[in-house]
Amino acid sequence: MNAIMKRLLSVSIIAAILWVGISVPVFAADDPLPSWNDGPAKQAIIAFVKETTNQAGPKFVPPEERIATFDQDGTLWVEHPMYTQVMYCLERVPAVVKAKPRLSKVQPFKTVLSGNREAMAKLSMKDLEKILMATLTGMTVDEFNAEVKKWIATATHPRWNRPYTELVYQPMLEVMQYLRANGYKTYIVTGGGQDFVRQYSERVYGIPPEQVVGTAGGTRYGYAKDGKPFLTKEPKLLLNDNNAGKPEGIHLMIGRRPCAAFGNSTGDRQMLEYTKAGEGTRLSMLVLHDDGEREYAYGPAERLPNTKVGTFTQALYDEAKKNGWTVISMKNDWKRLFAFEP
Repeated sequence: MNAIMKRLLSVSIIAAILWVGISVPVFAADDPLPSWNDGPAKQAIIAFVKETTNQAGPKFVPPEERIATFDQDGTLWVEHPMYTQVMYCLERVPAVVKAKPRLSKVQPFKTVLSGNREAMAKLSMKDLEKILMATLTGMTVDEFNAEVKKWIATATHPRWNRPYTELVYQPMLEVMQYLRANGYKTYIVTGGGQDFVRQYSERVYGIPPEQVVGTAGGTRYGYAKDGKPFLTKEPKLLLNDNNAGKPEGIHLMIGRRPCAAFGNSTGDRQMLEYTKAGEGTRLSMLVLHDDGEREYAYGPAERLPNTKVGTFTQALYDEAKKNGWTVISMKNDWKRLFAFEP
């Protein structure tokens, strides 16, 4: 059989499989990560997958133990100039104030209503916590879910004027698809709100809501007038899924130590430490935002500009190098950032 006939047969088989509805991972035969430049980061991912899935090799990982965790903001999608969920909360303030008019004269709500972006940028973490608490609680779970879905379907990023859900890093999507095609379960482990991320995680990342571990608040069970049960979101913090809260959340919600973990900031340090401390082959990776032209450049590691959003310190960079974590250079390791790019 000549090469052309083999190619046609291969295409026909794939078409037949897709026609009968069987889902199969599709990758270039010689390159499962086409949006990555060849280099240490890409090679580390491919080597990790090959070693841990080779049943005859010494580094084989049983399928049930193949767990990979991913931070979201700054690791899977754009987090600058502000976290997407914070943008949602800021835009929800007018609706909250309409329901509670007294808040219009109270800080930080007064500043948000002014529309002064410079003033809003100076809000403290305590101010933001007040806004998040007011906009993320006090309604039923169903009402919250509906509001988030409505907002995320239309909200756009100020720089690209595209939906936030289109600003997902194509190289990281490929990593998740590659891992899943090789028997890994992929989880989002984020400091963002668990309920918020669950509204779009399956559609955007292919990760179902039960595989999202995030900062979680309390809920209260109750009954409507017609007797129908419902849950109300309460202003009570159950899990702060950031820093040490990430491995704590992984233990609580997943119950297995990850074999691979991906992050981009100091908030991910303990998750990567926890992952690397396990026995056998482990992969810990950090995304360094060093591409100010295509995206943003911030650190302050490697003399990049400092930031309060997604801080990557020199101490974290040094720890990564010392402990054998792989630092992914957005500028050097990624051929393209987004799916909509040519």
